[in-house]
Amino acid sequence: MSFQTLITASELDHLCRTETDVVILDARFHLDDEDWGDRAFAESHIPGAQRASLATDLSGPIIEGVTGRRPFPASADFERTVRSWGIGPSTQVVVYDADRGLMAASRVWLMMRWIGHDAVAVLDGGLPAWEGSGYPMTAEATSPPAPEQTFVASVRPHLLAGVDEVDRVRVDTPTRVFDSRGPEGYHGQGKYYDPVRGHIKGAGLADRAETLDDDGTFKGPEDLRVHYDALRNGQDADDIIFYCGSGVTAAQNVLAMEHAGLPGARMYVGSWSEWIIDPDREVEL
Repeated sequence: MSFQTLITASELDHLCRTETDVVILDARFHLDDEDWGDRAFAESHIPGAQRASLATDLSGPIIEGVTGRRPFPASADFERTVRSWGIGPSTQVVVYDADRGLMAASRVWLMMRWIGHDAVAVLDGGLPAWEGSGYPMTAEATSPPAPEQTFVASVRPHLLAGVDEVDRVRVDTPTRVFDSRGPEGYHGQGKYYDPVRGHIKGAGLADRAETLDDDGTFKGPEDLRVHYDALRNGQDADDIIFYCGSGVTAAQNVLAMEHAGLPGARMYVGSWSEWIIDPDREVEL
């Protein structure tokens, strides 16, 4: 049995003790300090974990006037990265983040699925759940995996949505496009990393924070279904498109829908940072 959405700290501990083909990825990241995750990893991480940096491993080159701030890397480049982590066709991948914010772990989950690997799960509750259960942390460097695995990408482009589709369906009633930021960002308030404030005109609000309970773990499938049923108002799950600021945290909504038994939702990777490149694309507050 593989884990394909979430995994608890106790399940991960058991997996590490009973299985050998397991790769753990540390995806901690901070938008205000892109080196923070690397420093945090060097100080302490789950034993055996490898570093998965949003800046260097999970993003491709920014093309001025074309891409958003965090485009996906080319599939061939990401395939090489996946191999370097020691991931093969049967490997169980587990990704964790710093806390309930889940900055990049869900993005790794989506990228692994995009490249054709289903046995990938996010640690529910992140590092606080692991440490709170009394499981060990280490500062020891993880040994490089023994020869690189023969992982071969099988890209699934249907898991993503492009800007033209978003522009076409954003005005549908009910809407199919949802902003994953909180109400403050949706309405152009608070801290911004882009020069234009607001949201895609016609998009609804699907605050990713609403997918979590007070303890930072994901809500149960039944509660998540109720949440998403109210948002999508009859739309099929595979019609729903999520975006955020730069195509990172919107993946949390895609993951939550999958965990709720509502598969097929997609992410607009370019997100707000790509949408606003063209001044003719409509925005609103």
